[in-house]
Amino acid sequence: MREKAEEIMEGFTYELKIPKERVAVLIGKSGLVKKQLEEQTKTSISVDSKEGDVFIKGKDALSLFALREVVKAVGRGFNPETAQLLLRQDYTLEIIELSDFVKSKEQMLRIKGRVIGTEGKSRRVIEDLSECDVCVYGKTVSIIGRIEKMALARKSVEMLLSGSTHATVYKWLEKERARIKKDAFTPL
Repeated sequence: MREKAEEIMEGFTYELKIPKERVAVLIGKSGLVKKQLEEQTKTSISVDSKEGDVFIKGKDALSLFALREVVKAVGRGFNPETAQLLLRQDYTLEIIELSDFVKSKEQMLRIKGRVIGTEGKSRRVIEDLSECDVCVYGKTVSIIGRIEKMALARKSVEMLLSGSTHATVYKWLEKERARIKKDAFTPL
């Protein structure tokens, strides 16, 4: 995904590239998603649907940054409702490049399958235990979640990508989640 940022006289602008097949999702039926995003962030979004280029402009750098993350998330396969969580300051997006773990197409398919699991079970377990959303799309695994929960989801995905068994990952997640809950209730 290519992106570029420029400061202009009246504000800022970002240029991003998303997969062409995700452009319609970003725009939404009758332009509804695009319009909602523009209203929520007080920005303007221009989309070149033939190339997948997205231009966002605005005066508020924080809103523009948040919108950029939402556009990236939609481009990485998330639905717009989930991606819009990134407009909140306590949510973040992580993108894990599968090419960092494998080299061949066959290996790529295999590790994507490990993260997804049979009928999506592995992905659902990671989402439930980490309280994050996980999306496997193209050559990436992307995660949206609260900043404090992100490390759990990221580490569990990386463990699967590195070859750990599903049982090992699930046990680790359950143990870490229990530890975090215990720490939250332990007086200082």
